[in-house]
Amino acid sequence: MGPVLTTFAVLFAILALSNCLKPFHLDPNAGFVFFGMKTHGIANAILGPAFGALLIAYVIGIWRMRGWVLPIAYAYAGYVILNLSLYTIRNPGSGKEPSPFFMWVYMAVAIGVSAGSAVLLHRRRAELV
Repeated sequence: MGPVLTTFAVLFAILALSNCLKPFHLDPNAGFVFFGMKTHGIANAILGPAFGALLIAYVIGIWRMRGWVLPIAYAYAGYVILNLSLYTIRNPGSGKEPSPFFMWVYMAVAIGVSAGSAVLLHRRRAELV
């Protein structure tokens, strides 16, 4: 699998856990962001764990180097870019958005890990079972 994909799989596993915990409101400001909008209530209770489950499948696919993980990788990388873009567009200067420095760092990591894993898996697609 390699050290970079291993690191990405661990990061996705942590994110999956975080998403699965969204309905429990461990942080009162936390909510699952879906297509640029922070969810609340029943939407948060459904979407957080649903994306957590998708990420768990993604982690298993990366860990076991399975061919079926490629469509998940491509879709998730596209979703992350779209979600971040929509969040930035829908929340400019509203007080809801974190500082610009935090957002730039967050976007770099989010896009780097999601797109980076898709690129690495694509490059190693011959090794996928």
